[in-house]
Amino acid sequence: MISGVSLAQNDQEMVKKIEVYGSAKKEITPDEIYFSITMKEYIGEDKAKVSIEKLERELYNAVRKIGIPEEDFQIENVYGYNYNWYPWNKKKDREDFLAQKQYRIKFSELDKINRLFAYLDPKGIQNANISEYSHSQIEQYRRDLKIEALRNAKEKADYLLEGIDERRGEVLEVQEVNNNGYQPPVMYKARNMAMMESADSGAQAPSIDFQTIEIEAEVRAVFRIE
Repeated sequence: MISGVSLAQNDQEMVKKIEVYGSAKKEITPDEIYFSITMKEYIGEDKAKVSIEKLERELYNAVRKIGIPEEDFQIENVYGYNYNWYPWNKKKDREDFLAQKQYRIKFSELDKINRLFAYLDPKGIQNANISEYSHSQIEQYRRDLKIEALRNAKEKADYLLEGIDERRGEVLEVQEVNNNGYQPPVMYKARNMAMMESADSGAQAPSIDFQTIEIEAEVRAVFRIE
């Protein structure tokens, strides 16, 4: 980080000051994992439609079995399409309207996603992916990092001034430079599809480690030189 010592004119008084940047970062494991899953009606081998009500009831029961609170299970969207409507398919055996519903489930443990698929009909799953992840105490972590970054700036000013036999005085200015978030976990979509395939084949889904969240804070501080 860039540091500097300078003189400034302040109310007709020459003020010696030092400007420094301090930073701090931390990696935390998410405890709020938001999972999106879309269930779809389909035509079974017996030519009967498997209804969205049946699939939704199956999903609801699965969520309860793995210990997800009811308030963490929500409907996000509803879709629909006409079965067998494509113009190149001239032989139209039926004109069923098939519904789809997208759900959002909040998990605190990644392994519960693996367990969820064991209770679901794979043919009724349109797609599934982790849409977002966070931590229940992330704002507290960010506040703590800002304080740590400011302490880092203070220490930096002290040892820089020690090199020129000067001492740090009162703080004149503090500015937050950066307090970053984190990137959506797009990379986990492929892993989720692998879990679906594992559930479809009857195999036990493997335990998967989750990527940590890296948060960072940076501050700019200006101190008087005594």
